[in-house]
Amino acid sequence: MISQLSWKVGGQQGEGVESTDKIFSTALTRLGYYLYGYRHFSSRIKGGHTNNKIRISTKPIRSISDDLDILVAFDQETIDVNAHELRENGVIIADAKVNPVVPEGVKARLFPVPITAIAEELGTSLFKNMAASGASWALLGLPLEVFNKAVEEEFGRKGAAVVEKNVEAVRKAAEFVLELTGGPLPEFQLEPADGRQKLFMIGNDAIALGAVAAGCRFMPAYPITPASEIMEYLIKTLPKFGGTVIQTEDEIAACTMAIGANYGGVRALTASAGPGLSLMMEAIGLAGMTETPVVIVDTQRGGPSTGLPTKQEQSDVLAMIHGTHGEIPKIVLSPSTIEECFYDAIEAFNLAEEYQVPVILLTDLQLSLGKQTSELLDYNKIQIKRGELQTGELPALAENQMFKRYEFTENGVSKRSVPGQKYGIHHVTGVEHAEDGRPSESPINRKKMMDKRLGKMKQVKVTNPILVDAPHEEPDLLIIGMGSTGGTIDEARRRLADKGMKTNHITVRLLHPFPVEEIKPYLEKAKTVVVVENNATAQLASLIKLNVGYADKIKSMLKYDGNPFLPAEITKYCQELNLVWQR
Repeated sequence: MISQLSWKVGGQQGEGVESTDKIFSTALTRLGYYLYGYRHFSSRIKGGHTNNKIRISTKPIRSISDDLDILVAFDQETIDVNAHELRENGVIIADAKVNPVVPEGVKARLFPVPITAIAEELGTSLFKNMAASGASWALLGLPLEVFNKAVEEEFGRKGAAVVEKNVEAVRKAAEFVLELTGGPLPEFQLEPADGRQKLFMIGNDAIALGAVAAGCRFMPAYPITPASEIMEYLIKTLPKFGGTVIQTEDEIAACTMAIGANYGGVRALTASAGPGLSLMMEAIGLAGMTETPVVIVDTQRGGPSTGLPTKQEQSDVLAMIHGTHGEIPKIVLSPSTIEECFYDAIEAFNLAEEYQVPVILLTDLQLSLGKQTSELLDYNKIQIKRGELQTGELPALAENQMFKRYEFTENGVSKRSVPGQKYGIHHVTGVEHAEDGRPSESPINRKKMMDKRLGKMKQVKVTNPILVDAPHEEPDLLIIGMGSTGGTIDEARRRLADKGMKTNHITVRLLHPFPVEEIKPYLEKAKTVVVVENNATAQLASLIKLNVGYADKIKSMLKYDGNPFLPAEITKYCQELNLVWQR
C-alpha cells in the first residue's frame, strides 16, 4: 500500500473538469485523507485546456507533486499536454470517444473508457464527469458508498432522479474499468486515512469566512480573477448576518465605498487582483491620510496589465508597499496556508482599527484558488479589537469647537467617532489637516501630522510576523519564501536532508512594516540565503536587502512562467548552489 498518490483530470474548459475534481476530492476528504490541489485553467469562460491536479496523502501536505500517477482525460489534448508528468507505469483513463493515443516515449498504461457513451445512455453528456470520477475511484479500491454519498450531497438539491442517474454513471464506469484491469490496481491502494474530520477549501473561501467571523458586514467589489470567489462566498453568506455585498462599477468605487463604510463604523473589505489594486491606489492614499481603517485583499496573478489572469505570480509585493503617491502608514500581511487566510483576515480587521490604517492581505493565485486540506478552525481564538472607536458618550464640546479626530497622541492613534455621534463632529478631507480635520498648510502642523501617521508603524504588533523552522545552529542554507511557496520549500528540505544538507526555513508573513529584528538573527548565522519567489525582479529579496542587509549572502530563485514551484526544482537549485559554495 502507498501513503500518497497524485491524480489529475483535464479537458476543455466548461466540460465538467471542475465537477469531476470536486466530487472525487470531496469523497476523499470524507475518508480523512489530506489533499492539496492545483488548478490550471484558461482565461476564458469556455474552451481552452484546463486541468485540476490533486495530491492525496495520509499525512499533511502543502505542495503539488512533481509527477503523476493517474491522468483522467476527456480529450487527446489533455494526454498530449500532461502525459509527460506520468511516472513509469502510470495510468491514463481516457474517453474512448476521442480514440486516445499515448504519446511516444511515455511509459503509461492506457484504459479507454466510454465516458461520453455511458453519460449519453443515461440521457445527457453532462453525466460524463461522474463517469470519469467513478472510473478513477474504482482503480483505488475505495468504498463506493462514500463516493455515492458525495454525489448525493452535491446533486441532492436537483432531485432524486438526478442523483440516481449520476450514481448510475459512476457505477457503470467503475464496472467497465474494473473489467479492463481485472480489479483495483494494487499499486494504487492507499493506506487507510485517519478518518478525522477536516476542511477542504480554497484560500479565498477561508478569507471570506474569516471576514464574517471578524464582524465584516459589507463588501463592495468588482469581479476579477482570482479574487471573485471572496465576493461570491460573501454574496451567499453576509445576508444571513445582516450584511450585504454590492457589485460596483469598478475597483475605484469598490475601494471608496469600503472606506466610507468603515468611516461609518461598519467593518468592510474589498478584494481584487493587481489591475484592480492599481485603480485603488489613490483611494488607499485617502484612507491613509484620513486614518480610516480598511481591509483590502490582493490575490496576485501574472502581470503586468492583463498579463496572465489565471496563472501564479507574486509580483505585487513592492507595489502594495510603495504604490500610493506620498507617504502613508499601511500594513501588508502575507498568509501562507488556508488556516492563516482565515485567522489573518480577522487580524487584518483588528489591525486596521487598532492603528487606523489600510491593511492589505496579500495572497497569490495558488493560495487563493488551490484547494487544500485544513484542520478544523478554532473559533475560540477569535478576538475582536476595535481600537479607539468610541462607542460611549463623548465629552461635550465648547461652542464652535470640533471633535479632535486627529488629536496628537503619544502612540499616534487618535479617538474615532462615527457620523451622527453627539459631540463627534469633525472635518474629513484628503488635504492636510489640523487635529479637528480642518484643512491646514502650516509647515509645523504638516510635520507633526506626518510624524503622527507614520509613527504608528513603529507600534505595529502582528501575530507571528515570520514562521521559523530552524533546527540547525549553522545551516548550509537558509531558505526564505512567502505565500504559497512554504509547503514546497519544506518538501524540498526533506529531500535535501536525505542528501546530508542542513537547511533552515523562514516564511515571511509581515511584508510591511518589515520584521527586521525577528529575521536578522537567522540571516546572521546562515552561510547562504536562498529567497524563493514567483516573480522576475526578486522583490522579497530586495525587501530583505533594503531592511536587513546581508546582500552578499542572498541568492534568488525566481520563477515567473505562470506555474508554481515544484519540490524537485527547489531541491535541484539548492543542491547545485551548495556544490558551488563548497568549491
